Amino acid sequence: MRSSLKLLAVVNPTRSSKLRKPAISLDHFIQRQRVIALWREIVRALNKIPNSPTRSELREYARQEFERHRNVTDLQHIRYLISVRSHPHDCCQRSGLILEPLQGARTQIAG
Repeated sequence: MRSSLKLLAVVNPTRSSKLRKPAISLDHFIQRQRVIALWREIVRALNKIPNSPTRSELREYARQEFERHRNVTDLQHIRYLISVRSHPHDCCQRSGLILEPLQGARTQIAG
């Protein structure tokens, strides 16, 4: 049993690490989680829109925007992008642009 533990404890210098990228800082990790949360929020809002070409176009546009800024590493720029991207989404939700068509469709079906 001890010999197997020794084998596990020995580091093989010729074997490369499975980690391909260096570890990110805590600030980068937090901003990454905020970006992921924003993406999920956008997708959830888009799923509330009835299935139409507009829905797929909006999803494709959001995806292209996220892909375009994928390699941004500056924390200030990431924070700026999050605030700019979340603002139009918040405005749409507050004005009811996303929720009104669903509520109208529900009342038409029920009524």
